[in-house]
Amino acid sequence: MKPAPFRYADPGSLDEALEVLAEEGAKVLAGGQSLLPLLSMRLAAPATLVDINRVPGLDSIEVTGDGVTVGALVRHNSLLHDDAAARSQPLLTRATANVAHPAVRNRGTTVGSIAHADPSGEMTAVLALTDGSVTVAGAAGSEVVGWRDLFVGPLETSIAGPAVVTSAFFPALPPRSGTAFQEVARRKGDYAVCGAGVVVTLDAGRRVASVRASYVSVGLTPEVHDLTEAVAGSPVEKADWAAAGALARTLVDPDTDIHASAHYRRLLVGVLTERTLAEAAAEAAARATRE
Repeated sequence: MKPAPFRYADPGSLDEALEVLAEEGAKVLAGGQSLLPLLSMRLAAPATLVDINRVPGLDSIEVTGDGVTVGALVRHNSLLHDDAAARSQPLLTRATANVAHPAVRNRGTTVGSIAHADPSGEMTAVLALTDGSVTVAGAAGSEVVGWRDLFVGPLETSIAGPAVVTSAFFPALPPRSGTAFQEVARRKGDYAVCGAGVVVTLDAGRRVASVRASYVSVGLTPEVHDLTEAVAGSPVEKADWAAAGALARTLVDPDTDIHASAHYRRLLVGVLTERTLAEAAAEAAARATRE
């Protein structure tokens, strides 16, 4: 199929982009890897596509002691290979490596994936797990929106009116912490049947202090689950990660669809949680030794 007719605009500044977006039926185009299939299937039919690729200042990755800020035009592949970003928040690299295929990662944008708010997307889960936020530019100026206030439903955010998500911020990994990200898909590069990202933090005595997990293709919006109670205070070498996986299964409420049953997804949550926690704990122990 072919898209319905639309007008194309390529503004050279953020103000110009917001002006065009104020017109009825206008839609932002950055990487387009989610939008273009919707256009081709006529599931979306905007009157105007506003291509922001000429807007300056949106293509940078900034790493500070607080975390990583990813501009709206940063491609997945650029983030995947940014060593400074990986050192600050390893989940960025680990999750981005699971995003679709190289061709998609070369063009698709991390911020665009987040703004698309697909519960099957890896980067929405990472934004939640890291307690991240986005910066949204509108007619009244810019505002920071935390992930809890951003996602309101599948493919739906709280952003209203003419606006551009100009960046996403991912806080740095805390000391004595480790991360892991794994997913199961029918074929490599397909949307995950289930994915899991976790963060394990140890105390000064190398005992488990905090365990948090977020999942892909499990809920209608990103969720973060605290699994600490299953292993709190355990020496990292003796922690019962299977118990944490069992707890995770009781906390999720997946749906059944054409790809998998809710029962199967719940089983995968338990398996992936146990695996990723063991991996993240080993990294946390290694970092604790170095720190």
